[in-house]
Amino acid sequence: MTMDGQMKALGTKAGGGLAVNWRSIEWWGAGMALFLQTGAVFPLLAAHADGSLDDAAKARLRLLSIPVYVFAGLILSRHFQQFLVALRRNLQLVLLLALPFASVLWSVSPSMTLRRAVGLLFTLLLAYMLAIRFTPRQLLLLAMATFGSCIMLSLALLAVSPGLARMPTDGMARGIFIHKNSLGWYASIVIVTAAVVVMDGSPELRRLRRIAFVLLAAGVTCLVGSGSMTAVIATAAAGGLFWFYSTLPRSRGIGRAVFVILFVEAAVLLLISLQEFLVPVLEALGKDATLTGRVPLWRLVDKEIVRHLLLGFGYQAFWTEANPQAWAIWSKIGWQAPHAHNGFRDILLNFGIGGTGLFVLIFLRALYQGARLQCRATSDGWLWLNVFVVMVLVMNLTESIFLMQNDAIFTLFTAAVVMFSLYTPAYETTALEGMPKRRAVAAG
Repeated sequence: MTMDGQMKALGTKAGGGLAVNWRSIEWWGAGMALFLQTGAVFPLLAAHADGSLDDAAKARLRLLSIPVYVFAGLILSRHFQQFLVALRRNLQLVLLLALPFASVLWSVSPSMTLRRAVGLLFTLLLAYMLAIRFTPRQLLLLAMATFGSCIMLSLALLAVSPGLARMPTDGMARGIFIHKNSLGWYASIVIVTAAVVVMDGSPELRRLRRIAFVLLAAGVTCLVGSGSMTAVIATAAAGGLFWFYSTLPRSRGIGRAVFVILFVEAAVLLLISLQEFLVPVLEALGKDATLTGRVPLWRLVDKEIVRHLLLGFGYQAFWTEANPQAWAIWSKIGWQAPHAHNGFRDILLNFGIGGTGLFVLIFLRALYQGARLQCRATSDGWLWLNVFVVMVLVMNLTESIFLMQNDAIFTLFTAAVVMFSLYTPAYETTALEGMPKRRAVAAG
């Protein structure tokens, strides 16, 4: 922050003392907290030449989460009533967040489950803070600025030190991240946020169109350079989602219901077609038809899911060195997979069908509430959050992002879910209980 920025953030009282500008602190603090949760820069500096991290490096990197927890807790303590309202408006989500702690009782690695459950709880304090202190359009700008900085720094590193900014195995771009997939994911999100800013006609975003065009080009460059198929598919899906959510408010009554049903049917047919023709297409393009080892991994994981179908293995306890079933899978596939590379399978491994059913219920409720907000308040900036939530679902078809601690994408995903449940009553009763009517839950 510049000296002028510091003076604006702190201000001066008439008596000569300092007065804190909390709104500036919220903006800067939220941006830095999200940046730390992206896994940019610091893991890359701590990694070995082959891109791996030893236990000592992982322990040091976990210390970077402490400022995030402290910042989120501090802001929420100043807005505790709004925090309580957010909790009450989505009790299913509160129950889901309690499930990792309950799973300690049946976990195959109780100490690991408890430690990671605590990390998840503190991580999602940031999600609640974002949901109650930022409007959808403000959150859009925050995401674009934070992730856009990651993309621009990645391009700069590729120019200055291409050896460091590329994967040691295949030479694909990874930028300031430890893996190319992370660069692809955040490039995809930057493309979406920048595209929304370009299309948005509101006065507050119109002046940022030039910056958005630059970030859009930078995002496409990094997306192509990373070679991440997950990110490419998610970005392609975002195009269809933009059309769907932009068209949805224009339909009414039975026509809207028919439109939604047809779109869902088309999406299901597309997924079925992909399952049928994906392998031949990948082989024709010279790509790995096993999705970089994911297909044989999924077959083995599915067998373990069936064996612990009711409760699972405990939150993030399966992929640990203390679990013999994980070692059995690693020995068969020939590499030490850190997770199932499928968010839904990992939830089943964590909590079984009960926890997965609860998660699906929360997700479907968020889709419904997000669509209602988009239809009732099209000009309020709900479009990008709706697109983003479904994008994360698409990413989790081949990656594991759901219920990950210290992860910026899941933090934003949860913030969107909380915002949907928090704001939906506001458009029905014009104001949320215990909050200023003009601003509802958001800061000005």
